[in-house]
Amino acid sequence: MSPVLRLIYRLYEVRLRRQVAKEPMPRHVGIILDGNRRHGHAHGITEPQAMYRLGAEKLDDILDWCAELSIPAITLWVFSPDNFRRSPSEVSGILAAIEAKLATLAHDPLIHRRRVRVKAIGRLPLLPCSLLATIAEAERATALYDGMDLNIAVAYGGRQEIADAVQQLLRDSAGEGKSLAEAIAAVTPDAIARHLYTAGLPDPDLIIRTSGEIRLSGFLLWQSAHSEYYFTDVFWPAFRKLDFLRAIRSFQERQRRFGA
Repeated sequence: MSPVLRLIYRLYEVRLRRQVAKEPMPRHVGIILDGNRRHGHAHGITEPQAMYRLGAEKLDDILDWCAELSIPAITLWVFSPDNFRRSPSEVSGILAAIEAKLATLAHDPLIHRRRVRVKAIGRLPLLPCSLLATIAEAERATALYDGMDLNIAVAYGGRQEIADAVQQLLRDSAGEGKSLAEAIAAVTPDAIARHLYTAGLPDPDLIIRTSGEIRLSGFLLWQSAHSEYYFTDVFWPAFRKLDFLRAIRSFQERQRRFGA
């Protein structure tokens, strides 16, 4: 990028930052990280771990931007159960990139300074033992923090999350000795919400998907009932601060209606 074009982008970014600072921020942002492969191929990168490492490194930028805007919660969808159907080399590359990034989070001074609580959500037993150990380390190191919530959705599927929540709710009812009729009566929207992977966090106000795809693909299906959506053609590794600010501005310009 030429120095002139870089300056233009910088000035535009500053303008966007001033605009969004005047309006309320989303309390929780969900992001579907899409376009890693296409970005890699466009830049001549074919090795899966290297390809997905670029996307993993973008996490640092997202945390910086959310901290700057005082956004208290973010959920990043990095891997779905459907991704296990890809080639073994690609699956191992994706999971290795995720593991490497999570390993750095446990010891990152900025994570501790900002008091970022890291949590992995999804069908974690499907993951390799080494990744599970890394997840446990990052969660232990940040468990008591309350500055920002960072959810890493890995082996995550929205339908399975709802099924898991209902199953756990029924297990609780059985453990309390409730009758079948009482267990059925206990299955309410509020009760299901308390058993979701994201229990205790506000539902996402804004969901962003990169790479030009216009679908949720099962991301936070329950929690996104009233979310605003923002779709961008930019591939995830190339996602810039001005792209993020555009998404926030779009959210702020909408008149939210919680109903039909």
